[in-house]
Amino acid sequence: MGSRGEFSARTLLVLAALCEQPSQWRHGCALARQTGLKSGTLYPTLIRLAGRELVEACWQDDPAPGRPRRHLYRLTAGGLAAATAALASPAARAGRHAAGPVVSWAG
Repeated sequence: MGSRGEFSARTLLVLAALCEQPSQWRHGCALARQTGLKSGTLYPTLIRLAGRELVEACWQDDPAPGRPRRHLYRLTAGGLAAATAALASPAARAGRHAAGPVVSWAG
């Protein structure tokens, strides 16, 4: 994510995945499967987005028995607006075609 507020291709993948169900809490494992990103890329991206207040994070309240609690993520209202605008940009549309159908893009 550049200093001018631009998003990297990987960040756009995460934003696109979150845009599919913007009000739903998602866990990182599901986002990793959907985007194809490895945890070493995905989680720093989510942390940066949370730091910019585009994504909110919380701990899962009631994990399945025998499973540890997980972090959950969803877009903030500002994050949804920023993601929608970024994904609608000509550069993002060009990147979608070059990258192939990794995720369904909102918009």
